[in-house]
Amino acid sequence: MTIAPRYDVAIIGAGQAGLPLANGLALRGKRVALIERKHLGGSCINFGCTPTKAAIASARLAHLARRGREFGLHIPEVTVDFAAVIERARNVAAASRNTLEQWLGSVENPTLLRGQGRLAGRAADGFHIRVGETELTAGDVVLNTGTRSVFPPIDGLADIAVIHAGNWLEHKELPRHLAIIGSGAIGLEMGQFYRRMGAAVTVLEAADRIAGHEDADIASAMQRLLEEDGIRFHLKSAIARVRKTADGVVVEFGGGAAPLAASHLFVATGRKPNTDDLGLESVGLAVERHGIIAVDARLATSVPGLWVGGDIRGGPQFTHTSWDDHRVLLSQLAGDGKRTTKRIVPYAIFTDPELGRVGLTETQARQAGRAIKVARFAMAQNGKAAEIGETQGEIKLVVDAASGEILGAAILAAEAAELVHIYIDAMNAGAPYHEIANAVFIHPTLAEAVQSATLTLD
Repeated sequence: MTIAPRYDVAIIGAGQAGLPLANGLALRGKRVALIERKHLGGSCINFGCTPTKAAIASARLAHLARRGREFGLHIPEVTVDFAAVIERARNVAAASRNTLEQWLGSVENPTLLRGQGRLAGRAADGFHIRVGETELTAGDVVLNTGTRSVFPPIDGLADIAVIHAGNWLEHKELPRHLAIIGSGAIGLEMGQFYRRMGAAVTVLEAADRIAGHEDADIASAMQRLLEEDGIRFHLKSAIARVRKTADGVVVEFGGGAAPLAASHLFVATGRKPNTDDLGLESVGLAVERHGIIAVDARLATSVPGLWVGGDIRGGPQFTHTSWDDHRVLLSQLAGDGKRTTKRIVPYAIFTDPELGRVGLTETQARQAGRAIKVARFAMAQNGKAAEIGETQGEIKLVVDAASGEILGAAILAAEAAELVHIYIDAMNAGAPYHEIANAVFIHPTLAEAVQSATLTLD
């Protein structure tokens, strides 16, 4: 066993919290060990945000080309080279990863250690951590090990070579008919991607509607738009079993529903924390339900000196929350300790049109007993949307009836993930919707629709 030097901080996992934290701590004079067993960048760079959005860009371009006649253009044929689309997405991910590799290869601090990092107890000199044949000690430890795809207990599923969020880049053949289990962000985004590439797509959802975190009206609007793309939805689908066939896979349902035959199966039913091989028991820390590690608002665990960042800490599992976690941890480990996870967390579903979301839904606000006003604005009424042919979707804004405080918003529109930031900024500033209503917006812009929604409240 090789004994490594002692570090001030050891970070296990080089994801979207671990990497910037390692850099920030090093710049503040801390000696940092960054431990990673596989690829730098976490799920976002390697198979999540970066390559999926690259692939979605290809799908959108194909979709726009097919709409050429709407814009007075004659594009006789759109041919998809699916393998080339996947290769482009892989290259975009590799370029981001290589940039990180080059950076870490050019500095002495943080020190990158390759291998599975496991806690091996705690003594007077700090936490003991094993990485392969190396053992190191550190005063503080940050866990940033991310998540992996979780698979439901469906009979026969283990016998199927399923596609999922972690391996989709390995499949360079376009499915003839893709069945997707799950209608969350991953299922909807990837479903539209494969459909626009030319595959038949059926989304299977056990609930009575898709996008279960959204208001029913927004979810229904999303479903209608995706159905216009040719995606089929099989709701309230209690899957009894799946079985492999010579042509692919057959999904059988309970309740006497007809089985569904498909060429491939994509499972998008959630993520599982990578906390089952960290040696947590050696320092007296147990995980909660589903493998989550409990933390307080400072991202501290019940074991002093042991911290958590990223998806394994529970709560919103987004790249941007993981990145903000690094600011919380940096404040706690090398700053004033004032930054915590008391924050407004927005998110987006990158279908086309996109869904940009922040704050409470109408349902959540009413359940909380808030007196509210709800504004709606159809994108078809926005001049820029009409000019660029992007009139689908709507804006839904929820505000406090008395104070005008913005409680939440849903924007289902082109560039919604960008537009929703107008509401996000106002919410962070504590500004009521009147400030947006009274502002001067550039014309013509999609952003005017964000203001137009507020004008319907007065």
